[in-house]
Amino acid sequence: MNYLAHIYLSGDNELITIGNFTADAIKGNKYKNYPKELQIGILLHRHIDSFTDAHKTVRLSTKRLHKNYGHYAGVIVDIFYDHFLAKNWSNYSNIPLKDYVENFYNSLEANFETLPQKVKHMVPYMINGNWLLSYADIDGIQKVLDGMNRRTKNKSKMNMAINELQEYYNEFESEFTSFFKELIDTSNKKLQELNKTFL
Repeated sequence: MNYLAHIYLSGDNELITIGNFTADAIKGNKYKNYPKELQIGILLHRHIDSFTDAHKTVRLSTKRLHKNYGHYAGVIVDIFYDHFLAKNWSNYSNIPLKDYVENFYNSLEANFETLPQKVKHMVPYMINGNWLLSYADIDGIQKVLDGMNRRTKNKSKMNMAINELQEYYNEFESEFTSFFKELIDTSNKKLQELNKTFL
């Protein structure tokens, strides 16, 4: 899953949320160098990724993209799924998306010194471009895909995946909705388990 889903699935604890958000930048056992709540977030992130990668519904989505984008298909689906979460946000939260992401940005700034260096570099771009809110619109997703394509030095052609999103929009949305119910359930269970272990 992409940023918005990971943040949403962290619950209400600020440090667990930040741990989940930063987890990709923290490899192996290095998570043990962080405070316990951040460790919970990192381990929750890893659980979410493992569950997502192995799920048959997600594989239906990635299969649709595999021919044109190879191993980048999974990254693209993560971005598509964040779009459907943002677009249908009111189905998942009583807090308006604009307010939710603003609160998260404030949290990042308040805890900036705890962030890994790689994340510190990215955060100003995320906030200035308001990435999380932009996911709700097709234009916002196009900008994300353009940026990802540039990062691969135009090898991935991920910028072209907006075509598949528009062509198979209903299929992708249906797959997301079905899968996300299960992901919420497993994430909540894992979070409870980690809280019992660490706190």
